Amino acid sequence: MGKKKIIETKDEVAGGQKPVAGGASKTASPASSAGKSAKVKVSNGTLYIRSTYNNTLMTLADKSGNALFASSSGAMGFKGAKKGTPFASAKIAELLADKAINAGIKEVDVVVKGVGAGRESGIRTFASKGIEISAIRDVTPIPHNGPKPKKPRRV
Repeated sequence: MGKKKIIETKDEVAGGQKPVAGGASKTASPASSAGKSAKVKVSNGTLYIRSTYNNTLMTLADKSGNALFASSSGAMGFKGAKKGTPFASAKIAELLADKAINAGIKEVDVVVKGVGAGRESGIRTFASKGIEISAIRDVTPIPHNGPKPKKPRRV
């Protein structure tokens, strides 16, 4: 690809910043955690809970559907069969609720999908943190007829 040219301008050198390839100034921002102030400030959002037998995933989005925060029980450090437990779901909800409070979220709609054990405990933990739940919607897919059964076996 060749060498990149380093372009120095008087503004960058005088400002005390090191010149960056391409002339663009680089600013690094640390990843936001539950303890730090959030970049976004919204008052209400939507909490998506996907609960399976093996795992629980939660995503907090604003009203237009843009994801703000997300976590899963695997990301929290649970392994194996413990990922699908209500305790793991409660821990995820606790983390997301702290992040939501820092972002200024006061009210959420909850969309639940799946049949796992962590459906209810995640909602309860989120509500106990002081965030008002305005609606709970279940969008679990339900088969109307299912797949075609196998043909009988001929021996």
